Amino acid sequence: MDTVDTIESDMAAKQCAAPAVCIQQGSYLLELSLDWIVLRASENIHHLLGESHVTLIDEPLGKFVHSQALHDLRNLFSKLSGTTGIGRAYGVRLTDDPDLVDVAFQLAGGRVILEAVPSTGSFGECFGSVGGLVAGLASSGGQALLDGGARRMRALTGYDRVTLSCGDRRAESSRGAFGGPVDPADLPIIVADTGGQAVGLFPREDEDTAAHAALLRAPEEGDRQELGAQGIRSMLRIPFKAGALACEFCCESRSPRGPSFELHAAAELFAQMFALRLAIDEAANP
Repeated sequence: MDTVDTIESDMAAKQCAAPAVCIQQGSYLLELSLDWIVLRASENIHHLLGESHVTLIDEPLGKFVHSQALHDLRNLFSKLSGTTGIGRAYGVRLTDDPDLVDVAFQLAGGRVILEAVPSTGSFGECFGSVGGLVAGLASSGGQALLDGGARRMRALTGYDRVTLSCGDRRAESSRGAFGGPVDPADLPIIVADTGGQAVGLFPREDEDTAAHAALLRAPEEGDRQELGAQGIRSMLRIPFKAGALACEFCCESRSPRGPSFELHAAAELFAQMFALRLAIDEAANP
């Protein structure tokens, strides 16, 4: 690690020791206005865009990324506007840097939250198995349906333990012994590595920010320690609705897992299709 990176890491650690929104190491975040003016940037953004996080503030994003990349992202965003969904783009070249990134963006609090991670390059591999996994549940019902859903989500994601909660019903599929269950309610959607260093956002004041909605928001120190105490190094959460019931798949692993927006999207698709199976089972067995 060079001197600049050491200083950056020390600054981020000091900032994120206080109650502030941070992101996880290895990811990048931009908080944009609806006109795609940069309002806030992660303090590691120079690794992605080649410009200091200070330089970006109050400037149009188009000043720092290729026009074609910006055009494609804004087109995707126009289809997303007015929804609570997450847009994704894979294998994007934002600058002259040859490395590609996968991008996720969402509308939150009147802001555009844009996150980027190194591209996995595995386009379509996760989605190809979703239909078959759901089809295998066609003859299941009751608790067997929940158990099957947890097993198949574990097969899809490759995590060591998957817990499915749906109202007061629960199912678990686990590879080996784990510690007790962790309440995922306030945790980020994706936790890549509980041992990773959090990265601060600039400006550092977190009033009037929508960055709390980021998929890769860094877990708070107490949550990070609790996960580590249970032997959990990475996590993927998939909340979903089944009728009026709030449900969630919580996937946990004993080892770090690099963030994958494609895997998250495939897991969301599985959860949505599983919710339909739950609805059919409820209708057949009122």
